[in-house]
Amino acid sequence: MEIHGQYKPELEPLAKAFAANFSEFSEEGAAVAVIKNGEVLASLWAGTRDRAGEQPWLEDTCVNVFSAGKPLCAVVIMQLVEEGKLDLDRPIGNYWPEFASRGKESITTRQVLNHTSGLSAFHPRVKDPVIFDAAAIVSLLQYETPWWTPGQEQGYSPFLYGWILAEVARRVSGVKDYPTLFAERLTKPLGMKAYLGVPESEQEVLADVAPLKKPLGTQGSASKGANSAALGQLMKSDPRGVTNRAFTNPMTLMNSTNSQVWREACIPAANLHTNALSLARFYAALVADDSPYGKAASLQEFRAESTAGVDNVLGVHLRFGLGFMLSQDVDDCRYGGPQGFGHPGAGGSVGYADPETGIGFTYVTARLGQSLLIDARAQRLVRTLSECL
Repeated sequence: MEIHGQYKPELEPLAKAFAANFSEFSEEGAAVAVIKNGEVLASLWAGTRDRAGEQPWLEDTCVNVFSAGKPLCAVVIMQLVEEGKLDLDRPIGNYWPEFASRGKESITTRQVLNHTSGLSAFHPRVKDPVIFDAAAIVSLLQYETPWWTPGQEQGYSPFLYGWILAEVARRVSGVKDYPTLFAERLTKPLGMKAYLGVPESEQEVLADVAPLKKPLGTQGSASKGANSAALGQLMKSDPRGVTNRAFTNPMTLMNSTNSQVWREACIPAANLHTNALSLARFYAALVADDSPYGKAASLQEFRAESTAGVDNVLGVHLRFGLGFMLSQDVDDCRYGGPQGFGHPGAGGSVGYADPETGIGFTYVTARLGQSLLIDARAQRLVRTLSECL
């Protein structure tokens, strides 16, 4: 496999590790980027972006990174807090009156950010097209009830997290729609190519996601951590439980990610389409000396531990800041060093920032594995980068 791009000489092992993912792990199209203080230390890409294997992956090829986009929603919230438009500890109902019902009266924005709100999934079965209708989603969120007492337990929210934060941000900012707000605050300052609602002109050049052709298994010490089999067991053990509902209600969330309607929609927690270089710029900016995204004190609050414990939805121990997953001493949840923070996305994409080294790192892929958190392909890259630094 021919690897394209550039890298600093000291990161040659990273380039070799990236190439090894294609030869050993059936990688077909992917990219990796490392940035520090605005300088690109590595930007590598290889393979193809379409399912037929005919269109080459390019440096600016965008792909659905799923939950790896969650932290961008958090930074929009952080900016609104800095501007005095939003208080993390006031009930959301103060800004969105219709939300304050059915056990949600005390839920705060902080609780949504750190996954303790109890709003991890819709209780009633949702018809597939509903998630593409913003007004319908707002109505469902107003009707929804928490799965447990808000603030008392941690439970990852794969999708509702983004919709709630987007509606809160839209209301307090006065901006008519969230994609516009997102672009103005997140993508334009750094010239990022990142979309919540991909323009029609960009549809044909997106990477198509598809499952890996063979399981990854474990790689080196990669077995030290969570696993997707345990998640599957949780889902099967309680078909109407929170874990099952979180990932399969509706099934559109699992089977429509290459469709035009999915790509055009705004699903803030799950359908960010971006490329490795853009997402790495975002993360590097969070640990830069003069971040364009927020004040040092605010960034410190959002990346500090807010909650930790065995997660009610994923069934494994997780540490959360506000919108960020925090590093742990396990291979599939290590974001650089101990102070690292970031987020994985379903199937393999991941991004993080490491305050100790000052780097922003991103790996994106179109071939989806089944790991619960960071899979073996990204683990190899994260480990190799740490050794280089």
